[in-house]
Amino acid sequence: MAHTALPQSRPVPVRIPVRELLPWTIFAGVLALALIYFVGAEQGATSLISGNTVHEFVHDARHLLGFPCH
Repeated sequence: MAHTALPQSRPVPVRIPVRELLPWTIFAGVLALALIYFVGAEQGATSLISGNTVHEFVHDARHLLGFPCH
C-alpha cells in the first residue's frame, strides 16, 4: 500500500478594513468611558442624575474596582 501525500492547504487570514472597524472601536470607547464615569464618578457634586439610584446600582462594582465612595 502506497500512501499518497495530500496537498496541505493553509488557512488564509481574513483582512478587516480599518474603515469597517473604526465605528465599532469608537462605539466601544464611548461605552467604556460612560461605564467608567458611572462606576467611578457618578455621585455627589459631579452627579448628572439626581438621587442615589445610580450610586446604589454600581456600589459593589466601585468597591470591587477600588473606587472610593464613602
